[in-house]
Amino acid sequence: MHFLYKKIYFPMTQKKKELPYLERDISWMYFNRRILQEAARPHVPLLERMAFLGIYSNNLDEFFRVRMATQNRIAECTDKSTSRESEHAKKLIKQISKQNTEYTKIFEETIRQTTEDLKKENIYLISDTEVSSEQLDFIRSYYKEKLSGSIIPIWFSAIRYFDFENDENIYLAVKVSRQQGTKQISDYAFLELPVNICGRFIRLPDHEEKSYLIYLDDVIRCCLPLVFEGLEYTDFQAYAFKFTRDAEMEIDNDLRTGTLQKISKGVKSRRRGEPLRVIYDACMPKDMLRRVLKKMDLDKLDTVIASGRYQNHKDFMKFPDCGRSNLKYPQWPPILKKELDGNDSILTKIQKKDRFIHVPFHSFDSFIRVLQEAAVNKHVQSIKITLYRLAKESKVVKALMAAARNGKKVTVVIELLARFDEASNINWSKKMQDAGVNVIFGVEGLKVHSKITHIKMKKGPDIACISTGNFHEGNARMYTDCMLMTAAPRIVKDVHSVFDFIERPYNPVKFKELLVSPNEMRNKFIALINNEIKNKKAGKDAYIKIKINHITDPFMVNKLYEASQAGVDIQLVVRGNCSLITGIEGVSENIRINGIIDRYLEHSRIFVFASGGEEKVFIGSADWMPRNLNNRIEVITPVYDPVIKKEMKHIVEDGFKDTMQGRIVDGSGKNLFREEETPFRSQEALYNHYLNENI
Repeated sequence: MHFLYKKIYFPMTQKKKELPYLERDISWMYFNRRILQEAARPHVPLLERMAFLGIYSNNLDEFFRVRMATQNRIAECTDKSTSRESEHAKKLIKQISKQNTEYTKIFEETIRQTTEDLKKENIYLISDTEVSSEQLDFIRSYYKEKLSGSIIPIWFSAIRYFDFENDENIYLAVKVSRQQGTKQISDYAFLELPVNICGRFIRLPDHEEKSYLIYLDDVIRCCLPLVFEGLEYTDFQAYAFKFTRDAEMEIDNDLRTGTLQKISKGVKSRRRGEPLRVIYDACMPKDMLRRVLKKMDLDKLDTVIASGRYQNHKDFMKFPDCGRSNLKYPQWPPILKKELDGNDSILTKIQKKDRFIHVPFHSFDSFIRVLQEAAVNKHVQSIKITLYRLAKESKVVKALMAAARNGKKVTVVIELLARFDEASNINWSKKMQDAGVNVIFGVEGLKVHSKITHIKMKKGPDIACISTGNFHEGNARMYTDCMLMTAAPRIVKDVHSVFDFIERPYNPVKFKELLVSPNEMRNKFIALINNEIKNKKAGKDAYIKIKINHITDPFMVNKLYEASQAGVDIQLVVRGNCSLITGIEGVSENIRINGIIDRYLEHSRIFVFASGGEEKVFIGSADWMPRNLNNRIEVITPVYDPVIKKEMKHIVEDGFKDTMQGRIVDGSGKNLFREEETPFRSQEALYNHYLNENI
C-alpha cells in the first residue's frame, strides 16, 4: 500500500503529528485506474468503453502537464532549504512512473480487446497494411480533396528544438529514402496530423454490411508519396509520437500589464513549456528515436515511454458511432421539473419556496429560464454571477448580455485562471464588456471557484442560486451537480456579501449562514465534526455522510480520523483524489468510502451531519483540498427546506450503496467492487426516482 505517515504541523497546539496519508498524486493514479477499469467491463456498452479509454488518456495528459510538471519543478530545485521536498518529489516521480508503466500495459491490452469486440459488431478499425485496393483509392482521393496542403513536413535538420509544436497534437516521424547512384540517401522529417480538420478517424465506404474505419495516422501513411511529391523519394517509413509539455503558465507581474493581458501572455507561454513526457511507437528505429528525443531536450526526471503504434487516445472520446446507437448508453432525456415549468414566473416561484435541480437528471434549462426571465423582468434591478467555465455558445452569457442591454446592472466575476479555459474566458469577457456588463477578473491571489448568482428585485425578496457545479450547459449534460434556488433572506444576504468581498477584498466581512473560504470554511467544518465527536461521547446520534470530489487536506483527514476514533460512523462518496486510509485499527475502522465511475461524472458536493438528531445538510463548490480551503473563494450553503434536505441526503446514501459502479476506496489502489451485496446502480436509481416524482 502506497502511503506514508505524514508529519503535519498543527498551529493550535504548536505540535507536529504523524498520520496515515496517501499522497494526492498516487491517489489520483488510483482514480484514473478506475476509469480504465470501466473501459474493460463487458456490461458497459461498447462505444462507451471506447469513450472511457479516451477519458483515461485525456486525464493522463492533463496530469502530466500539470501535476507531474509541478513535481518535476520541485525535484529540480537545487536550493538546500528545499532538499527534503526535492528528494520526496524524486521518489514520487519514480513511483508514479512505475505505476504508469504498469497501467500502460493494461491500457494497451484493453484497446486491443475493445477493437476485437468491435469486429464482433461488424465495425472494423483497420490499418494501412490492411486496406484493399478500392479503399486505397478512396483514401488517396480523400487526401487530395480534404487534406492536400494541410500537411507540411518539417525537416529535423532544420530545427533546434520543438519550440512551437503544440503538445495536444500527434506527430509522425518520417524517414524518406531515395537512390542516388549506388547509394541510398535518407532524410528525416516530422509532420503534424491535421486532426482539427477531419477528426482522428476516417470512415471508409461500408462493404458487405461491415463498417470500416481507419486512423488518420494511417491515411497519411498511405499518402506519404503524395506528401513528398516531386522529391524523388521511393521509400517511406512513419512512426507516431506525442509529447506533453509543462502546462504551468508564466504570469507576468509587471504592474503596467492588466490582468487580461497577463493571462493572455501566460496562455501563450504555456505552449512553449518544456516537454516532460514522450510517448513513441516502440517499433520506431533507434536512429529515428534519437532524432526525436534530441529535439525535446529532456532530463533524467522526464518520462519516456515506448508504446503502441497509435498515440493520443483521447480521440476515442469522439469515436464514430457508425449509426450504432445500440452500442451506447440508452438515452436519459433531462427531466424538466413540473414545479419549474409552466407560464407562471419562475422568479415568483422561488420567492415563495426554495427549489432545487440535480443535473443532468433535471434539465439545466430551468436555470437558463431564471436568467432569461431576470433579463426581461421589469422588477429585476441587478444580476451578479460568478463564472468559472463557459460553454462555447453560452446561453448563460447571452442572457446576461441581454439583461445589460435591457438596463439591468449586471456584474460578472469571471475566473481567468480556470485551467485550460483561460482563452475562452478571455474571449467571453471581451464580448460581455462590449455589451455593457461589468466584468470583474476575480481577486488577485485567490481563484474564484464559487458557483453563485444574486438577483436583486425591486419587488419582493431577492433571490440567490448556489450550485455545486459550473453554470455551463455542456457540463450540465455530463456532470452530476445540485443547485439550490432560494429567497431565504439570511442566505441571500450572505451571497450578496460574497460579491462585496470579491469586489472589495480588503474589507472584513462575516458570514452568518454560508461557509466561505478562505475566511472560515475550514473552521466551521471542523466545528461540525467536533460536534459529532461530542454527541457520540454523549450517546447521541452521530454520523457524517459526505459526497465530494476530493479529500486531500491533511487537517481534514486528521479530523475525520479523530471522529472515527471516537466511534462516529463516516460514510463517504469520493470520486477522485482521496488521502484517507481506511480500515486501520484504532484510527479509521469507522470510515468507509465508495468511488463511483458511471455514465455521468460525479461532481456534486453534499455534506450531511447527524447533529444529535437535528440533521444539518450543506451543498456547495468546495472539495476538502488545501487549494479549496486556503486559496480559493468557495461557497457552501446550508439547506433548510425539509424536502430538499431529504433529497440531498438521498443522493449521498444512494451513492454510498452503489455496488454496480462503486469501488471500495481504501488507499490500496485495488478498486474492488462490493460484489457480495445486492446489485444497485445509483445514477439509474436517481433518474428513475426523479421520473416517478415528476409524474
